[in-house]
Formats: sequence, C-alpha cells, structure tokens
Amino acid sequence: MKTLLKIYTFYGLFVFALVFILLLPFFLLAIFVKPFEKTAGFLNHVWARVLIFFLFLHRSKTVYETPLDKQQRYIFCANHFSYLDIPTMGLINHNFKFIGKSSLKKIPLWGYMYSKLHVLVDRESLRGRHASWVQAKAAIQNGFSMAFFPEGGIYAKHPPQMARFKEGSFRIAVEEQIPVVPVTIHNNHLILPDHRPLVVRPGLISVKIHEPIWPMGNDDAAVDQLKEATSLVIQTELNKRHNAGR
Repeated sequence: MKTLLKIYTFYGLFVFALVFILLLPFFLLAIFVKPFEKTAGFLNHVWARVLIFFLFLHRSKTVYETPLDKQQRYIFCANHFSYLDIPTMGLINHNFKFIGKSSLKKIPLWGYMYSKLHVLVDRESLRGRHASWVQAKAAIQNGFSMAFFPEGGIYAKHPPQMARFKEGSFRIAVEEQIPVVPVTIHNNHLILPDHRPLVVRPGLISVKIHEPIWPMGNDDAAVDQLKEATSLVIQTELNKRHNAGR
C-alpha cells in the first residue's frame, strides 16, 4: 500500500508540473502583455480543472449556494489545511488574484508565475505586509477579486478545526465595501495532509462557495463582525461534513 501511495504521489507531482509547463506560455503572455493580465483568472481555472481531471479522474464537486456576479468584486476566504487548497480554489470560475506567502516564490517556474500574477506577503516583515496590503487594494481597484486563506497559512493543529482568522482580508473588504465569500474546502487535509513526507491519496475534491456576506459598516466593529461571520459559516460546514462522515 505504501508503495502504491508513493507511485501515486510521484504521478501527482508529474501531472502538476506537466500541466503547468503546457500552460506556461499563456501565463507568460498574461505577465508580459498588460491587456492579457485579466486572463490569469481563467488560466487558473483551466489549470485547476485539467490538473484535477488527470490527478483525481475528474472526481471533484463544486457547489454554489448562490450564483456569483461576474461583474462584482469579491474577497474569497477559505479554510487552509493542505497545499492542495491553492489549485482547488482555481475551481471557482471568477477573475481573482491570490494573496499568498512569499516563500511560494522559491518554487521553480511556478513560483515566478505566482509572484508576477498574484500578491505575495512576507508576514515576518512589517514593510512586506504593508506592501502586500497596497498591492491587494490596487488589484481590487483595478477590477480583480482577491482570494485569501485568512488563517494566514496551514496552522490548524486538528483539522477540520480551523486556526483563528487574521483580520487583513476583512479589513480590505470593509474599506472597499465589497462582500466576502466564505469558501469551505472539505477533504483536502485527508487527500494531501500537511505532513512530511508529502503523500497524495485518491479522493474527492469538494468545495462549497457560500453566499456573499456584505460589510455592515466601515469601522473596526464591522471588521470583527465580518471575520466572525465568515469563520462561523466555514466552521459550521466543516463540522457538518465531519460529523456526517463518522
């Protein structure tokens, strides 16, 4: 069994690299030709669909509580238990940029693309956090939505119990007066646990996109209310799925 999982993990890494290399010319076009920048969201969606098709034989389920408005800017906020969460977010067919850790830039080729098309944050640096804040707000003002993992990384000790949310994404939503869309990713911590060595297991990629939550004001209380409401929606869905699986 362990040998089969190692073979499957190697296959997963191969598929990840191959799909990215095939799409790389289009990503480079989005990086270097400004009018094509807004195709990046569509390319992320294609990358995620193709990757999951070959890696999990198209075993994915994406549920929307309500249709998204293509013209509306959103802040997407999802739980984060696995490295698989990034491509999973690409299943959402909407034009958004990610905000992610600066360490992702170290991944050969893919890290370069990610750093040029999305927003990286160095959480250890006050200047770095401020710079990413400015970039994220500029992206929103240029018509992009943003995708956050508000736990700030893979910090949960006992998935599916989330770590406490940081407030940055919710403060941007309040300042820009745009809605937060809670996103629940159900099974990724079972398919690709955050352990060493990394081992990929077969499974169903399942994601639920909840109804948008609009800010109720423009002060600190509105930030806290939005953060707690988003956390409650996602954690309730995680608990429901976890309890149903017992």
